[in-house]
Amino acid sequence: ASVLLPGAARAGVLVKDRLALEQMRTVDTVLFDKTGTLTRGEPAVGEIRGVGLDDGGLDAGGLDGDELLALAAAAEADSEHPLARAIVRAAQERGLDMPPASDFSASPAVGVTATVGGATVRVGGPYLLEEEDLEPLEGSDAWAQAGATVLHVVRDGALIGALSVADEVRPESRAAVDALHGLGIRVVMITGDAEPVARAVAADLGIDEVFAGVRPEHKADKVAELQERGQTVAMVGDGVN
Repeated sequence: ASVLLPGAARAGVLVKDRLALEQMRTVDTVLFDKTGTLTRGEPAVGEIRGVGLDDGGLDAGGLDGDELLALAAAAEADSEHPLARAIVRAAQERGLDMPPASDFSASPAVGVTATVGGATVRVGGPYLLEEEDLEPLEGSDAWAQAGATVLHVVRDGALIGALSVADEVRPESRAAVDALHGLGIRVVMITGDAEPVARAVAADLGIDEVFAGVRPEHKADKVAELQERGQTVAMVGDGVN
């Protein structure tokens, strides 16, 4: 049963397990989820490039930025993920017509799949490329090194382009990490994002250790791994995985 403590109640905190609250004083490691916790969870689309387009936007037979964005937005239209909402919002802000999509499905940490214009369109990260046995878009590694999430767009098994999506770090996250360090507590971050993105955020915040590319169903395993090292762990996130 939940326990409502007067002081916590005034702060809007519901304590579901009094023992867990008492054990908080022994915590020596705090594990933060990234998206929506350390970051605002309201990412925005940055770079857009189709296969066959160079840095100057010259077309060598590929889709231009608006065409690629509209196709990706159509595939993502039924997704509630923050990255998907960013793509759809970017298409709407540009006044693009999104073609109708059907047969939508989503796979955690992989991406989405939908039928758009009679073709199978997939939008996702590194695991999607692994499933399709494809290489990243040339030059997209620079986006990741700068801290952006790179989402590739695949149509009928062929890579047709990629988009960069950046999520702003919450200013209060820096203060929280500094305060925990001041208490002698180790700070760890866990995310489904690719390693370069995770490392960029971790470096910005001074985080001690990073678990990147972790699927939601495997996050509990990482908590167990830290506990097996003898650490007492508290996890902070904006949802339940």
